[in-house]
Amino acid sequence: MRDKKQKFIDLAEKRVSRVIKDIRLVGNLSNRSNYVFKDEQVKKIFAAIETEMRAARKRFESAGSSDDAVFKL
Repeated sequence: MRDKKQKFIDLAEKRVSRVIKDIRLVGNLSNRSNYVFKDEQVKKIFAAIETEMRAARKRFESAGSSDDAVFKL
């Protein structure tokens, strides 16, 4: 069975490659000779993508951090 480090590498390479491909496909929607869209629709698309990217990054940044949350009144 693969160790955790190699499993992470294998899955990360596959998933990131798939994300890159899908982002390029979203970019293909910019061709105005094939599609009609409004600027507001484009803003919504990229806001959703950026929101998910921030959430994913936050999960990595908080991974391994201790649960010693500090609360003060």
